[in-house]
Amino acid sequence: MSVNVETRVDPPGDATHGEAAWALKEEIRRREGVLKQRRGFFMDAYRRADCHLLVEDDDLVGFAAARRDGYILFLAVAPRVRGLGYGERLVAEVAEENRSASCHARTTNEAALAFYEHIGFEIVRRIDNYYEDGGDAYYLRLGDDSSLRDRLSKFLR
Repeated sequence: MSVNVETRVDPPGDATHGEAAWALKEEIRRREGVLKQRRGFFMDAYRRADCHLLVEDDDLVGFAAARRDGYILFLAVAPRVRGLGYGERLVAEVAEENRSASCHARTTNEAALAFYEHIGFEIVRRIDNYYEDGGDAYYLRLGDDSSLRDRLSKFLR
């Protein structure tokens, strides 16, 4: 991870970085056709969540918005910094804080599914017509294996 990257948190009720998170989500939606949430839905969920943020030189490069039970509502990493461990770091923070992590991912989002599988998530079930646009999803959960948690903990240092 770059030495210029710092971790910040917007706790529930604080949307200090909400606009920057929306802009990053929209950049990814335009480029990749994923993260298709409407603005009102996104901002409401962001305000209610613990939002873990990675900021590089005052530029938001990644965020994970998670409920108090470890359910990840949104996870986004800027395309220009992918592969640097930022996504793993964000998931590790959620898992560390909650002792578990889970999420939904589109069945067609191969990059997200590969990422989650790589760090130890398991598909629990498929849900047809999960998304507003009729898209199907998988519900994924981080395995309970302690070695997975140990592996993720290296991203917290």
